[in-house]
Parts: sequence; structure tokens; C-alpha cells
Amino acid sequence: MTLQRVLPYTKFLLEQAVETGDCAIDATAGNGHDTHFLAGLVGDGGKVFAFDIQEEAIRNTRERVHGFLQVELIHDSHAKISSYVKEPIAAAVFNLGYLPKGDHSIITKSQSTLDAIEQCLSLLKSKGVVLIVIYSGHEGGSEERDAVLNFVTELPQASYDVLQYGFINQRHSPPFLVAIEKK
Repeated sequence: MTLQRVLPYTKFLLEQAVETGDCAIDATAGNGHDTHFLAGLVGDGGKVFAFDIQEEAIRNTRERVHGFLQVELIHDSHAKISSYVKEPIAAAVFNLGYLPKGDHSIITKSQSTLDAIEQCLSLLKSKGVVLIVIYSGHEGGSEERDAVLNFVTELPQASYDVLQYGFINQRHSPPFLVAIEKK
């Protein structure tokens, strides 16, 4: 047996939760990898909403998902999800931190991330998931990590299952996954 790394395990969970025709959110579009993956899962009859505050990320994602008509790119903060998404979602995925190969001074922040998670939870269907990959090895990362962990720890057990998945014997603040499933 081989333990799955964090990103493949995140994709595995998305495959379990998202079906053709569903709606999903990529709360941090970045370079478009998750948006592209979600677009394949929801199919032509579904919808993916991809958010990012950086024009470079929107441009990168647009190039990656060229031809996928079910993707709506939103150049705005994920803290404004409820302004754009009205339908129930099967999944939302976050990759916290900064845009890979981008400006490392532009990072996700605790309050906007918590606002976005709350909005995703309010849109989430039963058996849906909110997946948060936390990268905390940069300035400001540990504050956001702690805020997210404090928030999810307090989610009511009667309504949500919360899983933390990651490798604990690696150096340099390895990323880990927080998975929230709505009961």
C-alpha cells in the first residue's frame, strides 16, 4: 500500500462527492488545475464557479479550461461567493497560500477564507464536501491555518464530519487537507 499525497487524496474525495450535472466551486482558481478537474466531473450539464482576486490566476485558469463552457471565472474574492452562487453545490475546494510561481506577497487571508468557507457550507448539499488544502509555510500562513482549524473544530458534529489529513513527519510545514462533509 502507498499512502496518497494530499492533492491526489483531495481529488479522490472530489470524485466521490461530485456527479455529472452538479455545481462546484473552486474558491482559489490559481493556475486552474482544480477548476479543470471539477469541470470534467460536473460535465456539460454542470457548473463550476472559479474565484480568484489575481488577474494572472484568472488568465492562467482561462487558458487551462479553454473550451469548457460549464466554467464561470470570477475575478473577485472568494469572500463574495454568495453574491455569485445561488444553487446548491456538491463540493468546494480551496488551496490556501499564494499563487504558485506568482507574487508571494499576495496570499489568502484568514477572515476572507473563513467567510468563504461559511458561505460554501450554507450552499453545500447533503453528502457534499468542502476541501481545504492548507499551505502554512509562508508569512501569514500559520495565522490562517490556526483560524481555519479553530473554525472547523467548532462545527457541530450532528451536521458535519471534519477530517484532517496530512503527513506529520515532514519538514518545512507540509500542506495538509481539512475535509468537511455535510451530513
